[in-house]
Amino acid sequence: QVQLVESGGGLVQAGGSLRLSCAASGLTFSSRAMGWFRQAPGKEREFVSAISWTGAITGYADSVKGRFTISRDNAKNTVYLQMNSLKPEDTAVYYCAAREGGAYVNRRSAYDYWGQGTQVTVSS
Repeated sequence: QVQLVESGGGLVQAGGSLRLSCAASGLTFSSRAMGWFRQAPGKEREFVSAISWTGAITGYADSVKGRFTISRDNAKNTVYLQMNSLKPEDTAVYYCAAREGGAYVNRRSAYDYWGQGTQVTVSS
């Protein structure tokens, strides 16, 4: 059974930082691309960042480029999202996702497994 468990969310002031983690089990983590998505109230779930199976290729939404950094530790079956210079508009539930292939993809439909999400709230 595949499980993706996010952690690290919380309440932070604008300009602050958070580091999200996603621990994966029940799958061959090291051969899969991983992604982070987010969903704000009343909005569709949107792409934030993704990383290829080796970690060599990463991608970001324009809205977070230069502020967020995705990384992975295949020995720990964990993917991270370091979020700096947070803004109120970053407030959302953040979801970790895994796909069958190893290539980086930014389409939500390409991901097969999803975590339950972790709330990030940025106050102004």
